[in-house]
Amino acid sequence: MTLLLKTSLLGLGAALVLAGCNAPDTSAPEAPAAAPAETAAPAAPEAAPEAASAPEAAAPTLSRSVTVTADAATVWTLIGPFCSLGEWHPVVGSCTIGDDGTRTIVTADGSATFIEREVARDDAAHTYSYAIISSPLPISDYVATISVAETAPGVSTITWSSHYTAIDGQDEAAAAALAGIYEAGFAGITASLAG
Repeated sequence: MTLLLKTSLLGLGAALVLAGCNAPDTSAPEAPAAAPAETAAPAAPEAAPEAASAPEAAAPTLSRSVTVTADAATVWTLIGPFCSLGEWHPVVGSCTIGDDGTRTIVTADGSATFIEREVARDDAAHTYSYAIISSPLPISDYVATISVAETAPGVSTITWSSHYTAIDGQDEAAAAALAGIYEAGFAGITASLAG
């Protein structure tokens, strides 16, 4: 399944680059917002006229979670370091930290590069937040939080949540790409903890 997710994500990344969706996002916010608990749904058609006439729609949010058999400290040792993605995410080929503290992630096939900045960290609470500075994804103003909570002795829940703006009405493509990235990451984390 991990190979299938990896292949799908690499194909998606290449398709986005070829479609011209690789304009850098230089408008990443300076501070993270509170992590959303669930994926936001579009306003229902029967929404009140006041809500429908709001001048600006809320930014899309996305949240995914997975439960793993490991205590929070063990999980955090694996995923907590800002550039540890290369060790557990199956789509990541390399991750390097620059002199300015940003991380540069290159996909395993070399077709896509992401530049991200950490904007908050609390190691005691097992959480950090980051913003995307540039990527091939059709998004801007992206801020995400990765957190680990021990829900029972030796059992933890990992949550990866974000808010962002989809570029040029590509809401579905953005949500699908991000969900695929999160799910592939969870598969990699699960495999790493089991190994």
